[in-house]
Amino acid sequence: MTQRASLIALTLLCSTAPAFADSVQMPIRKAGLWELTTQITGVSKTVTPPMVMQQCTDETVDRQINRMSSDAAKCSRQEMTKSGNSYIGDSVCTIGDATVTSHIDATGDFNSAYTVKTTAKSTGGNLPPDMVTTIQAKWISACKADQKPGDIVMPGGMKMNISDMQKMRAGQPK
Repeated sequence: MTQRASLIALTLLCSTAPAFADSVQMPIRKAGLWELTTQITGVSKTVTPPMVMQQCTDETVDRQINRMSSDAAKCSRQEMTKSGNSYIGDSVCTIGDATVTSHIDATGDFNSAYTVKTTAKSTGGNLPPDMVTTIQAKWISACKADQKPGDIVMPGGMKMNISDMQKMRAGQPK
């Protein structure tokens, strides 16, 4: 997987519906087809062009993404508060050999549109030292006839399924 594809996957996993144990949880998104426009800044001191992807989701997939993001990182601090339709989160987590300190600001209703801005600083490992990711998501429609919950259509048309990726990961030796 290319570095850009890895960043997209990491961004999607960590910013779509982060899980914060023993804290306020971001709501589950409305089931159906969501279009996510992702803008990443700070990677190699450049601004990447916006990446547009589509994701077919349902309650089960959103909960699975929450579990995957929790499993991917060991966090010493995870806090989230809610005010109106805004969610503010702060965390300090270890991902591989890197320590990542992040701040999440999410606004919207999660039924028709939302925005998540994540500011992350990392030390150690192979992650960029500073990265700001903004995801603007909007609900498009019910999933298409040839889609199942968990399907993600990446930039360029590559299709993957987050549930299938989780199953493959579970079969890998630890």
